Amino acid sequence: MSPALAHRSLPRRSLFRLAGGAVTAGALLGTSGCGLLGGSQAESGGNGQVEKANLRVGALPINDLAPLHLAVRNGYFQQEGLTVEIVNAPDGSAALNSTIGGDFDITYSSYVPFFAAQASGAAQLKIVADCAAAAPNTTVIMTSPGSGVRTPQNLEGKTIAVSGPNTITELLVKATLNAYGVNYSKVKLSPTPFITMPAALQQRRVDAAIVTEPFLTLAARNSGAVPVVDTDTGPLEDLPLTGYGATAKFCEEHPKTIAAFQRVMDRAVAEAQDRSKIEPLLPEFAKIDKETAAIITLLKFNSRADATRLQRVPRLMKDFGFINTDIDVASMIAAPPQA
Repeated sequence: MSPALAHRSLPRRSLFRLAGGAVTAGALLGTSGCGLLGGSQAESGGNGQVEKANLRVGALPINDLAPLHLAVRNGYFQQEGLTVEIVNAPDGSAALNSTIGGDFDITYSSYVPFFAAQASGAAQLKIVADCAAAAPNTTVIMTSPGSGVRTPQNLEGKTIAVSGPNTITELLVKATLNAYGVNYSKVKLSPTPFITMPAALQQRRVDAAIVTEPFLTLAARNSGAVPVVDTDTGPLEDLPLTGYGATAKFCEEHPKTIAAFQRVMDRAVAEAQDRSKIEPLLPEFAKIDKETAAIITLLKFNSRADATRLQRVPRLMKDFGFINTDIDVASMIAAPPQA
């Protein structure tokens, strides 16, 4: 019998935010004792195959996570001795904060909160697995047909909707505009949830918005939004965007568990390269209709974290003022499982 797909919303006690992508060290002192200690197999629920059999994985209801849901649906985690509960969080920063606090064992997030927390010293983190990278027509700065904005240069002095401050969308906007010679400091950024960006464009509350799938397709179809510039260009081409992480302490105390999770994600990502394997799942966990699921453009799914590729992200973050220190990404990557 195929395993049930476990979903829960993030409990309210876990909804404290990462200010600027990183939680303060003081806040950690009050929360880090919960769930971060590995303990014995009896304490953490090991089963001989892994040190901890029941994993809570922080997530968002978005397309990036198709391989994770595929793995749960097909029982790949059970075959490795794991039972995975997928718990949706409001955003990647909240999910990471809950992982640092011990509510989640592993979490999905964009890389910006991971590296911001590491750079600030708020937490010692490990990248467990890669998730997704930029692909053409997946994250695009769009505008309404009557805005008069047609090129990146037209965006100077305009208001652009981003998903939030100190997020991957803010980084992509600034880096893209800079690549086109636009003074990004003269652009006003308006925090706007992805789900309301199409309406914000249609109602002219913003001049442009950085929109990702499936909202990109919805904005074009329902609001007549038109592209200005694809962020998957030039220095941002194939940029790693999202991954799975955990505290360094959890990884150190649960190496077999981490290796099992990595093996499953390798398998699921390889299978997810066949779109027909994941498209039927999108309406269920990403909450989009079948027609939209059939036409959206997907990001590039990955599983193995590569230090050279990932180093691009904190380098950009430092260039654009998100962090003020260098990060050695190689030291943050959890060792891959042995063949």
